[in-house]
Amino acid sequence: MFNETVLLESKSLRESVATRTEVLDKVKALSLLPDGMHVTTAMVAAYFRVGERAINALYQRHRAELQENGTRTLHGAELLDFLSCNLQLRRVPGRGLTIYSRRAVLNVAMLLRDSEVARQVRTYLLDAEYIARTQPVDNFVPTAPEPLDDRIDRRITHILGKSVVPMFNVLIESSGEQRKELISLRDDVQRIERKLVQHDVRLVRLERVQGQRGLAGVMASIDGMNWREFEEHVAQLLRRDGCTGVEIHGGSGDRGADITGRTADGRRFVVQCKHWAPYRSVWSGEMQKFVGAKTLHRADVAVYAATCPFSPESLSIAAEAGVTAVHRGLLETWSAGAKLEVLR
Repeated sequence: MFNETVLLESKSLRESVATRTEVLDKVKALSLLPDGMHVTTAMVAAYFRVGERAINALYQRHRAELQENGTRTLHGAELLDFLSCNLQLRRVPGRGLTIYSRRAVLNVAMLLRDSEVARQVRTYLLDAEYIARTQPVDNFVPTAPEPLDDRIDRRITHILGKSVVPMFNVLIESSGEQRKELISLRDDVQRIERKLVQHDVRLVRLERVQGQRGLAGVMASIDGMNWREFEEHVAQLLRRDGCTGVEIHGGSGDRGADITGRTADGRRFVVQCKHWAPYRSVWSGEMQKFVGAKTLHRADVAVYAATCPFSPESLSIAAEAGVTAVHRGLLETWSAGAKLEVLR
């Protein structure tokens, strides 16, 4: 098994585990901005308990790698769009605002040397990867697997790693005669924690055997589309859900409707598609235009599908006008097989 310091030196090893962002919350809860996807430099520094200068210096040294994993510096119109979705950000540096995705934060953890939190993330990351790689492969389909609803609460693992083990560390540092006993007890707790992680890996594997379709990769695939491909993707979802006469208009002259047709029960629908970057948002003006298109097309059902969030004002307008706002989370679920409630 690799030592955690190997991650500091091996870019290929970092790339091989770059998607395992769940380990961040196992070590310490990572607070996100209201868009649910990004953090600022200050928030990254707070998570790793270092100064912002250390994070900025790391970004300068590893700019290309961090950008590959979702770090961006926003300026101008992009910055204004982002701020409209994250109203808690009051002051912005004059040169723009640098934001990090969860994957980029994990990348920082694999590069940051002088942080105990980063070291814990690296250790936990390699432990989880080792467990996943060394599990035996099942070559049979179990006939009667145990109910997956009875899975162990992951919070137990979090409590052991976040509270119990650190408590033992403090006691060991301040103890005398009981030092050996405390070290033994701490090792027992860490073994239990590893057993729980192994148990969770086995349950995930059983879920895959049962054919449960996960959402991993769905939005990555959609983000890789261009706007025409996205419209076709939404049209295919509509057809899959029983809609008929599905027609893509798109481009100029579409009278505010990218897709039209009828639901399975005969209601006329109109759809607007926006394939925008996830740090942007649909503003109220865009939603008001679509409300007008709904009236113009005499639609019974109106759906606004976007790869980005909706501003609070646009959501309020959508609710009043009877428009179904399909944000990233709902789009991901819809694309993975769920049916929109408004189409039922």
